[in-house]
Amino acid sequence: QLVERPAVVTIMGHVDHGKTTLLDSIRHTKVTAGEAGGITQHIGAYQIRFEDKKITFLDTPGHAAFTSMRSRGAQITDIAILVVAADDGVMPQTVEAINHAKAAEVPIIVAVNKIDKETANPERVMQELTEYQLIAEDWGGDTIFVPISALKNEGIDDLLEMVLLVAEVEELKANPNKRAHGTVIEAELDKGRGSVASLLVQGGTLRVGDPIVVGNTYGRVRAMVNDTGRRVKKAGPSTPVEITGLSDVPQAGDQFVVFEDEKTARQIGELRAQKQIEERRGGQTKVSLEDLFEQIKQGEIKEINLIIKADVQGSAEALASSLQKIEVEGVKVNIIHTGVGGITESDVILASASNAVVIGFNVRPDNNAKKTAEAENVDIRLHRVIYKAIEEIEDAMKGMLDPEYKEKVIGQAEVRETFKVSRIGTIAGSYVTDGKITRDAGVRVIREGVVIFEGEIDSLKRFKDDVREVAQNYECGITLQNFHDIKVGDIFECFIMEEIARS
Repeated sequence: QLVERPAVVTIMGHVDHGKTTLLDSIRHTKVTAGEAGGITQHIGAYQIRFEDKKITFLDTPGHAAFTSMRSRGAQITDIAILVVAADDGVMPQTVEAINHAKAAEVPIIVAVNKIDKETANPERVMQELTEYQLIAEDWGGDTIFVPISALKNEGIDDLLEMVLLVAEVEELKANPNKRAHGTVIEAELDKGRGSVASLLVQGGTLRVGDPIVVGNTYGRVRAMVNDTGRRVKKAGPSTPVEITGLSDVPQAGDQFVVFEDEKTARQIGELRAQKQIEERRGGQTKVSLEDLFEQIKQGEIKEINLIIKADVQGSAEALASSLQKIEVEGVKVNIIHTGVGGITESDVILASASNAVVIGFNVRPDNNAKKTAEAENVDIRLHRVIYKAIEEIEDAMKGMLDPEYKEKVIGQAEVRETFKVSRIGTIAGSYVTDGKITRDAGVRVIREGVVIFEGEIDSLKRFKDDVREVAQNYECGITLQNFHDIKVGDIFECFIMEEIARS
């Protein structure tokens, strides 16, 4: 019963390399002219016809959307187009996109964009990408490279031809003759229409009137609109549609399934909602260094996934290559992504999707990353010495981890003004943004996500008085022991070491 289905394509790449321009240029040239004046409804995806075949493009360029869906268990992309500007080459987000696509095991087509520019150098792009195992066919590899100019509409047909070619090799099939299932691309609450969800049908055929469970909400498909804004009665595999009729707003990446009657759909929707509440209370089991040895012993883990962020590229590479050499009882270390700079929410979401531990070397997570890590139960380990990081992973794998002490961050302050005083040094006029700052705690100075000093507080004052601690939303004056290079905008992070019982 399986028939060929259109490929679902995501466009990824570095900011300003032309992802959105490429999406627009494909859409404007290929969406059948005369359909609602060619103006498309924004439903998070659109479908084009090329050489009598359909291709579905996800309308949210970038890898953050791609991975947050994966972290909810949704795998909807068949092919990733990696856009690299010919005048700029491989940039940090290019590397991130490659790692996200590889972690999802999706074939990559490289679109070398902006070839119309005088400074364009496509050879350099090909050269730089060989470092990431993306080797052009001309150079004996198996990665397809297509030179394009999204702005001038050049090479777009060649690119689409290659998408069809890869789709053919991948043998994408689905059965349209069963009840539909698929994934939410995006969803929102509309004042007039209630809960509106854009769905990608992945199997079966979705029809108006179908009783449906989406994530932990349910309902009946009241109306269905395609990407050109037309009302449709049904949608087959790989087709994006926008539906109304749900009891609540689902999340992007939620799965949907059609049931035979509304009663069953309602029961299952309510059950799922209940289960999600319980899961949140109990916390899902993500890999953490504490229970790593147990999981290895029980044969649950064959490799440990790591994401490494460091203050400079050299440290990230050194740490990655040292960690990759560790092997304990046949369990290997697998590095999913390395990057430079503070730990971001995107890193944590990738860790959650790939069940990985995040290792920060001389960097810190920002507030969004911390919150997401807590919600997703992602283990973040922070180090200042390379061999300590290696030792910790090795000990965890051997079951010899002894975290008798764990660092607990108790507060943060932001430097608002600095005063140079002779014989004292620099006084930082600071505002406590979170928790509290205490006189006897350890402190680190963070500038743009990177740790530049770790040590102790010398004095803590409110106005002229020495104080033991300063609470959130109060101002204070802080001096540090042996460190005076303090700048406005620096963050002071205050921490204590707590003894923790091994579970």
